[in-house]
Amino acid sequence: MKKTLLAMGVLGAFSSLAFAASNVTLYGVIEEGVLVEKAKHQDTTVQLRSGFDQGSRWGIKGVEELGNGYSVGFILEQGFGVDDGNTSNGNYTTSSGFTREAFMYVNGGFGKFGAGRTGTLSSGAQSNTILTGWALGTGFGLASWTSAIGTSFSRVNNAVAYSTPSFSGLSLHAMYSNGIGDDTNKWSKNSHYYGIGAKYQAHAIKSSLIFEAVDNKGGINNLVGNKLNGDTAYVVNFGFEYNLGSVTPMFAYQWADQDNGKKTNMFGLSAKVGVAGGDLMVGGRYLFGDDDSIKEGDDKVRAWNVAAAYVYPLSKRTAVKAFAGYADGSKAWKDTENVVYNGYQVYLGLRHSF
Repeated sequence: MKKTLLAMGVLGAFSSLAFAASNVTLYGVIEEGVLVEKAKHQDTTVQLRSGFDQGSRWGIKGVEELGNGYSVGFILEQGFGVDDGNTSNGNYTTSSGFTREAFMYVNGGFGKFGAGRTGTLSSGAQSNTILTGWALGTGFGLASWTSAIGTSFSRVNNAVAYSTPSFSGLSLHAMYSNGIGDDTNKWSKNSHYYGIGAKYQAHAIKSSLIFEAVDNKGGINNLVGNKLNGDTAYVVNFGFEYNLGSVTPMFAYQWADQDNGKKTNMFGLSAKVGVAGGDLMVGGRYLFGDDDSIKEGDDKVRAWNVAAAYVYPLSKRTAVKAFAGYADGSKAWKDTENVVYNGYQVYLGLRHSF
């Protein structure tokens, strides 16, 4: 009898534990492939590349329902390299834990409010991004929508973010970082991020408009986009998508003022097409503007690139990815030794998610 009661007690304890943990999920993505790359005036390289499109990562997320439509949730996500096992996405932090995202939020009738380390509104990554309009997203190397402005508006520490409920498909979003690296100094000596945006998603339409700024008050220790102390960087992104079923055409525009006087306009036309059981993504971009960091000659710059990627699912969790992209710069960027503006990339890899 005592053994029976003991066994029932143990089973009951495990049952309670399973119930309590049922809203916590362990997840991740592992992506590895072979990348062939050639930048202008540089040697051709062949390398194993982890996370060329989707960064390899593992994470834990959970939600607890509080009742009356309110809930509390969290996301803890760490990036790593499959080719060497090292942690990745560790910019602006000295910690090796949860460098992609460490975010806690409250959700309810008022909207969603949260705080922690997370991706910016235009980062194309993490739980607060609202970027739209480019089929190749923010992955795929030189074809990434954010490649032309580097990582200036990627992930930030010490952030608070708010989004309104959706009103007939329209939601408003705001984010502020009290220090993209740290906020232990005087406020005026921390680098701050500011972002506001609107997203519309209803029926076949998806669209977003985002304005962001980083004031770089922290100087060289909080460097963003190579901006100097007190030199504010700005970016505006607009995207539009229309789902026609098997084809989704997209349009995107970006205006950026950053990198010590680099002011650019960029337009992109792309599409996502269902082909032979997989997804084909094609796109072309054109960028023009000024680069005041060039000390000799005309500071006018031009660049264009074209790219295509194909993702074929082998199962619900595993897919093969192929990519090819080419970029060409002119005027002051004619001889720039950067594959984003001059060069090509070819990639073949495998992605598994869990």
